[in-house]
Amino acid sequence: MSKVFAIDVAKCSGCYNCQLSCKDEHAGNDWTPYAKPQPDIGQFWLKVRDYVSGTIPKVRVHYIPRLCNHCANAPCIPACPAGAIYRREDGLVIINPEECVPGCRKCVEACPYEDVIYMNEETGIAQKCTGCAHLLDNGYKLPRCVEACPTDALLFGEEEELQDQIMGATVFQPESGAGPRVFYRNIPGQFIAGTVYDPVEKEVIIGARCRLNFGGRLYECRTDSYGDFWFKDLPVGKFDLRIEASGYATKTISDISTRECVNLGDLPLDRI
Repeated sequence: MSKVFAIDVAKCSGCYNCQLSCKDEHAGNDWTPYAKPQPDIGQFWLKVRDYVSGTIPKVRVHYIPRLCNHCANAPCIPACPAGAIYRREDGLVIINPEECVPGCRKCVEACPYEDVIYMNEETGIAQKCTGCAHLLDNGYKLPRCVEACPTDALLFGEEEELQDQIMGATVFQPESGAGPRVFYRNIPGQFIAGTVYDPVEKEVIIGARCRLNFGGRLYECRTDSYGDFWFKDLPVGKFDLRIEASGYATKTISDISTRECVNLGDLPLDRI
């Protein structure tokens, strides 16, 4: 049986309870042979990262908790010359602190994920998320981070039991071949937004028809009561925008790149 983490980004409010509970559980506590104490500063075995996109006033913020992916084909395991890293029967990947060679860093170099394995500056050993294996082996069902989540954005359990959450989810850097076991749902795609207005009347235009063309694939919406339009969860690429409203000349904007989220700002339509 293999344990997995399933994280619903849409439910994460950025409260940082998971990050704080991880620090509280591991900083100053020696859980050998699972882990030596996490340093008070410099390490977050689970870290909530905030992603801000767009420009004022069309701004979106979402949060993604990042941790060791406890990979099925963890490259850190064969990279360790001391054999200090192993994958448990439940799927959690552990660095035995008593066997880790201080200053080695081979596991850090092998891991495809940034800021997942840390080097302890004082002891020289590698450290990371253990999935709170010390708790699971003593009757607990959940890691501290999952327990602390007030919105159930973080889930942990047997892969078979979390199939509904895993189906359609994504993992980070699947091309690495590591087989990450932390699954993410509802990571937002890119967006294109703007406001349509009449420059003569100095009023927004409600109900303007806005259409995006992405290589023949069409997206459509209408401006709301504030004259705003939002195209959300778009792929990365180049789009052509067409805006139409009764009594106004059609406006077109070509080659809008969604490499970054786009706020087109205030878009005037000329009266016919």
